[in-house]
Amino acid sequence: MNFSLQGFNTPMMVTGIANIHYFEFTNQFHTLENSHDFCELLYVDKGSITVHSENYDGILSVNQLIIHRPNEKHSLESPTSEAPNVIIIGFECKCDDLIPFASTPITLGQEHAKSLAKIMQEGMSIYEPPYDIPNTAYMKKRDIYPFGADQMIKIGLEAFLINIVRDYNSVTSKKATVTEKAPQNTLSVHQYLTEHYTEKITLDNLCFLFGTNKTTLCRDFKSEYGKTVLTFINDMRIKEAKTMLRKKNASVTEISEKLGFESIHYFCRLFKQSTGQSPTQYAKSIRAKLSI
Repeated sequence: MNFSLQGFNTPMMVTGIANIHYFEFTNQFHTLENSHDFCELLYVDKGSITVHSENYDGILSVNQLIIHRPNEKHSLESPTSEAPNVIIIGFECKCDDLIPFASTPITLGQEHAKSLAKIMQEGMSIYEPPYDIPNTAYMKKRDIYPFGADQMIKIGLEAFLINIVRDYNSVTSKKATVTEKAPQNTLSVHQYLTEHYTEKITLDNLCFLFGTNKTTLCRDFKSEYGKTVLTFINDMRIKEAKTMLRKKNASVTEISEKLGFESIHYFCRLFKQSTGQSPTQYAKSIRAKLSI
């Protein structure tokens, strides 16, 4: 029997990567206007940032994404009250379906945000740091990196782009929002933690508030978010501490107290475990990088 192999229709082809960045901007930071012959994905992981471009001029809020078109002039500006975290990926892709995202920000839900994080992780396994120097023209590859990592970035980015195009096309409004699929109780716990992480929180307290037990709470939360409740709380606190350090409006002691750490020594130890630097060293290094 003769079989006929079917080819693939590939409307979304990523043919090159220019850069892959994770910026922790200070407040009041701004970039100069620039343009380049490839697309640029811009995603706000925390806070908000003002975008000035030929197709969009406005604020990009947390979890929102925009994709600049090739040769489109653009610049960024941090609000005076914000110290945002931003992902930027420069890539080559000739696909007209990406055109709407230059003028219409979309809000990513958890699953798409996870996909973007995996692309970043793969990129960091290939390219040497630093990942937060503005206007890096050439990112050097590591001498040794995981098998197939280049291809994983390519197919991961293509899959991500295909999915956001599908979401955009599936709704009548111009904003595509991916719905969350986590169990309602777990979502409620997650929302509570994001609003109260600076306070003293115990598992017993959470179980009482949400009518569950420790085993179910811990199992469901880690299954959905990939980390324990305590790790999630500490990650939130460290993330906010980094923002406060970049704003330069509080001392290390004040930050430790405001974020609910039991002691400044515990805060500094946890911060160094997370970032590899003390709080003071981190603040100095960020300002030094952004001044280049």
